[in-house]
Amino acid sequence: MEWILLILTIVFEIAGTISMKLSEGLTRPLPTIMIFISYGICFSIFSIVVKKMELGLAYAIWSGAGTLAISFIGIYFFHETMSLLKIVSIVMIVIGIVGIKLSM
Repeated sequence: MEWILLILTIVFEIAGTISMKLSEGLTRPLPTIMIFISYGICFSIFSIVVKKMELGLAYAIWSGAGTLAISFIGIYFFHETMSLLKIVSIVMIVIGIVGIKLSM
């Protein structure tokens, strides 16, 4: 169950981060409201997740998966740059998450 909740936190964190981009510096009301709703739900669920899962693992997966997803969304939807260094860095994040999981 905690894995499903962790996935939900990642989804809401991604939604909050996308809303942040769409808010244009908190100048657009709907995306600005969505930032606070998304992150509020995200952190509420995450607090339940860390009751049942090791904090280091939960946070590594949450932040790493969010970073991975937002990087791809930024490149695909917002036409952000993609470089070899960015790709290698993302791969290293994934390797780090796997390493943390395997060490537990």
